[in-house]
Amino acid sequence: RHNNRRQRRLGRVHVDDDEDDVDDDMSIPPEVLFEFVNQLPEKYRLVFNLYVMEDMQHKEIAALLGISDGTSKSNLARAKEILKRKINAYLRDE
Repeated sequence: RHNNRRQRRLGRVHVDDDEDDVDDDMSIPPEVLFEFVNQLPEKYRLVFNLYVMEDMQHKEIAALLGISDGTSKSNLARAKEILKRKINAYLRDE
């Protein structure tokens, strides 16, 4: 059950469908994606890793980090947006 949820969460970070110059068949090596995640500002990276990799809910993340649920959600959204831009740039350059 947890692996399915993690896969759905990982699948939510994807390239922008509006990018005409990005080939849909291209993929990103795991080490490149790992590096992109490591480049995130710490507050975004922490929430992203806890949500995606540790399968935690926003309420749990908020309690652990001493932030509100809303802050957890907005930090995750910002992390995903940064990752989406990096992934699209990487795929365009390939």
